[in-house]
Amino acid sequence: MKTFSQFIAEAYDKDVMGSSQIRRTGEGGRIGAERKKTAPERRRMKAVGGGKMEPAKEYKPRKDIGQQRQASTRVQQPEKERGSAAAAQKAAALEARKKAAQARIAAKKGGTKAPESKPTPTAAQLLSKKKKTEVSPSYKPQKASGYSRDERRKIKRAGQRLGRDIQKGVDKPASHYKP
Repeated sequence: MKTFSQFIAEAYDKDVMGSSQIRRTGEGGRIGAERKKTAPERRRMKAVGGGKMEPAKEYKPRKDIGQQRQASTRVQQPEKERGSAAAAQKAAALEARKKAAQARIAAKKGGTKAPESKPTPTAAQLLSKKKKTEVSPSYKPQKASGYSRDERRKIKRAGQRLGRDIQKGVDKPASHYKP
């Protein structure tokens, strides 16, 4: 009679297991390795209130962990039959070339000068038209206030209230408007 450890050693051959396609699933039934950032790597900040910010705590795990997503949900599906726009564009270009050729032939027969075609711009000309927008060197991005969403709303509404009261001519002390 074999011991359990002997049985396991025979059942799971290391060579077979190494080349196996089945990989160990991550925690929570995840497919593949977990790529969660550690606390110092997290960039997302959260307003705690009172003008203070701190790194966002735990990211919530997604609800669809461990399920394969269908390609139809990930990849944009075609809306029209294949090549419809390209075929129409090609036909229009062909028609234009045909008309231009007929005009040249007619001009040649009539003895007049052929109508001049519009010069087609080169790639360099097309690209030269694009202006690169430069960011002003004096631009500074707005700093986070540190106020939570509710606090910001409170301050904003206090200001709106103050404006309305000034328009109406209501006399209230300034302390009434402090958020």
